[in-house]
Amino acid sequence: MDDPGGVQTMRIEVTAAGPDALGADLIAAAGGRASELGAPVRALADADPVALVYTSGAPLAVVALGPGVEGLRTAAARAVRACRGGGTVAWALDPSLPVAIDEQVRALAEGAVIGGYDARRYRGVERLRGVERFVICGCREDFAPVAARAACVARWTNVARTLVDAPPNVMTPAGLAERAAAVPRLRTEIIDPTEAGLGALTAVGGGGAEAPVLVVLRHEPPGAPAAPRLALIGKGVTFDAGGYFLKSRPDIVRQKADMAGGAAVVAALGAIAELGLPLSVTGIVPACENLLSGTAIRPTDVITTAAGLTVEVTNPDAEGRLILADALWWARRDGATHLVDLATLTGAMHEGMGDMYAGVFANDDAWRDAVVDAGNAGGDLAWPWPLHPRYRPLIDSTVADLRNNAGKSFGFPIVAATFLREFAGEGPWAHVDMLGTAFPDDDRGDAFGRGATGYGVRMLVELAARLSVAASS
Repeated sequence: MDDPGGVQTMRIEVTAAGPDALGADLIAAAGGRASELGAPVRALADADPVALVYTSGAPLAVVALGPGVEGLRTAAARAVRACRGGGTVAWALDPSLPVAIDEQVRALAEGAVIGGYDARRYRGVERLRGVERFVICGCREDFAPVAARAACVARWTNVARTLVDAPPNVMTPAGLAERAAAVPRLRTEIIDPTEAGLGALTAVGGGGAEAPVLVVLRHEPPGAPAAPRLALIGKGVTFDAGGYFLKSRPDIVRQKADMAGGAAVVAALGAIAELGLPLSVTGIVPACENLLSGTAIRPTDVITTAAGLTVEVTNPDAEGRLILADALWWARRDGATHLVDLATLTGAMHEGMGDMYAGVFANDDAWRDAVVDAGNAGGDLAWPWPLHPRYRPLIDSTVADLRNNAGKSFGFPIVAATFLREFAGEGPWAHVDMLGTAFPDDDRGDAFGRGATGYGVRMLVELAARLSVAASS
């Protein structure tokens, strides 16, 4: 069974019964709980990260367990991957762990679904059958709603991963728009940026093989308050060659992931709609390609943005901030009171923060902290970054209102955020620079493995949930 994102759906269940009562294909446990189920001491020592113990019944997967919620999430993912040939995995809950039961259930459900993701969608041979059922055993059934919510968010996180992992000849601007339009429970608009006066998006996308589009997704539940209205904006450059500032060979092969912010927004809207959050939320994805061609923007071109500000293009490879500028303006004009944009924007963020944390900038400290806290609570780790007015003169142009790059060898993420701030309008706005977290080069040893992580989905859903609670109180 597949969800709208083409991701195989895993059933997540909770039961008070023990793992031996289910007829599972694999039983999984960690530490002392594994010992209680008969794992020998040698298996506990060999669990690096998983050791299989074969008995007369179902095999027992002894899983190494790291600390806290992240350790449980990763352990569940490893248990799912250890079950060859699909079927049912039974996880033996350990109430003695220093993690609340509801947090254990949430982490296990999320980790199981994330661990069941298979990126090999474009192989010519038949894909292996994945785990169809993950049961958390020894757990009161009133925790079932916790598991269901976590599984929903994790499933949509996997949807974002499929979008990012897709090859760029499939996930074109039109392909991304088509996938977004297929998300259920949402109202979708596909807008021609030329007709809408989105000059920056039109200019950047003019060099691509396909026309650019602005994808708008709306979650407008009956009874939602008139305010706040949340807008989530995601950079959707489906392939970024750098234009006339052509990227180097080692860097260019990763550029199908430059639409990871847009993918996160599409998937987050899907999760928000499925959860039925009582909040008006709009997803906005400026989608285009940034290619080298006869119609590509040139260094020193001057373009007019939708906000009416002119921009001297001093770096055609700093295109993400240009298309986000139009999208931010569009979101404010549409009536959004709170904005968050997500983008794989600067390589310097990757260099500075690695592949675990994204940087968050904002024009409002409380809103910045709300985004950071939502990310850390949801599992999308984030860290606050500064915006100081002294950076603003760095983007002054001698021929236009602004330039899109400072031409300096320092402060790249802050300069980019400073540029975006010019288009964020009045009201809370936050910018999430997520380049390192969206598409890690290596397996970080967590639930995701190598490749797309769907970074941002959990952050945005948690943020929307918290905002809806605050609005109803």
